[in-house]
Amino acid sequence: QVQLVESGGGSVQAGGSLRLSCAASAYSNCMGWFRQAPGKEREGVASFYVPVGTTYYADSVKGRFTISRDNAKNTVYLQMNSLKPEDTAMYYCAADAKSLLWCATWSGYNYWGQGTQVTVSS
Repeated sequence: QVQLVESGGGSVQAGGSLRLSCAASAYSNCMGWFRQAPGKEREGVASFYVPVGTTYYADSVKGRFTISRDNAKNTVYLQMNSLKPEDTAMYYCAADAKSLLWCATWSGYNYWGQGTQVTVSS
């Protein structure tokens, strides 16, 4: 079992920045961020495949969001810059996709955090 605890959400104006953190209780090959806006399906945002240090991003956030990991702390971060109102959603950290392909395509994640709300006003 891997427990995930997110923090760092909040409210910001368009163009602003936020950094989300996700502390994991144990090592996982893959850690990712998802989001779900009201009335919409959950979507993968960014992921980090630890064994090779590769990162993956949804097209909608490329160039604005950066995922990173602190190995010593088993913590993954999502730096979100140039935020837009359409980024408003509940953001979830997830872990344990078993392969690079699953990690990169936001599939097969077995552990989830409780979520942190991000609200971007225009």
